[in-house]
Amino acid sequence: MSDAPVIGVLALQGDVREHLIALAAADAVARPVRRPEELDEVDGLVIPGGESTTISKLAVLFGVLEPLRARVRAGLPVYGTCAGLILLADKILDPRSGQETVGGIDMIVRRNAFGRQNESFEAAVDIKGVEGDPVEGVFIRAPWVESVGARAEVLAEHQGHIVAVRQGNALATSFHPELTGDHRVHALFVDMVRAYRTPESL
Repeated sequence: MSDAPVIGVLALQGDVREHLIALAAADAVARPVRRPEELDEVDGLVIPGGESTTISKLAVLFGVLEPLRARVRAGLPVYGTCAGLILLADKILDPRSGQETVGGIDMIVRRNAFGRQNESFEAAVDIKGVEGDPVEGVFIRAPWVESVGARAEVLAEHQGHIVAVRQGNALATSFHPELTGDHRVHALFVDMVRAYRTPESL
């Protein structure tokens, strides 16, 4: 067996399949995660796009929200896209009733900040840590980051708004790189997971 990291995709709602494909293309072993025991078996986790309120409520229903919070606090590498970015925020400006977050990134986010579904768009985004040409970002009812704390690093902006952030082992983008066929952002996350695993294997 290769040393490919095992990376889960939180498979409660959203574009799970596309992330599984992108992770596999970036040389990870990708598997869906719905339950706490499945979470225990992964080296990293992707929280996909979808509807952030629905995902948070299903995470509670499936008993996975608290274990996920605990593992993220303990250093589990995690990557959130769109709704996943919202779920990784320590604070949401305009939360819906009953909406909870996993947390992990010291940032304040605004839901649907770039507009509704019919205002979706694509744009080239320069991301710190991703070499080569800009990444084509797909923005679908996308949030943006209003502000970040001292521990969070801004990796990309679009139209003056923060759209990619990293804090330690947590990575988040407002857009959907999994929909483009360009797997460089997923490769960046796979490298983060590998770096996290290395000390344990020495």
